[in-house]
Amino acid sequence: TRPSLSTVTMKYAVFLTLLALAAARPQQEYSRDDIIPILRSDFISPNENGQYSFDTETGNGILRSESGIGSGPTGAVESQGSFSWNHPDGSPFELKFVANANGYQPESAYLPVAPAFPHPIPQFVLDQIAFAAEEDKSRTFSQ
Repeated sequence: TRPSLSTVTMKYAVFLTLLALAAARPQQEYSRDDIIPILRSDFISPNENGQYSFDTETGNGILRSESGIGSGPTGAVESQGSFSWNHPDGSPFELKFVANANGYQPESAYLPVAPAFPHPIPQFVLDQIAFAAEEDKSRTFSQ
């Protein structure tokens, strides 16, 4: 007997699923040699004042450091720290931060920077502002 159309469709769907899984599998085999070692991991647990610190360095060049103390106005922990690594192309990345009552304040040459203010206002914007001011004046006179 001949298989039904639904059986053929199901077998075809299973075949395509298996093909997709085979194509999506990682092309590189991983081994224990790929484990990145932790070269340094110093950790001081928070004390009664909320003071803490940690420093970590990995074998692939990632550095992470942070310290803090419960010195905020409400006893909140104020922290500062940094992390750095090298991008795949070899260029370095570093970010320093402070987190306190003024919020999280990162600093890095790689963060986007807003344009300086006051920046030049285009003439068409100034014209529109003047036009709106004239409309507002004429509206108050006519009421």
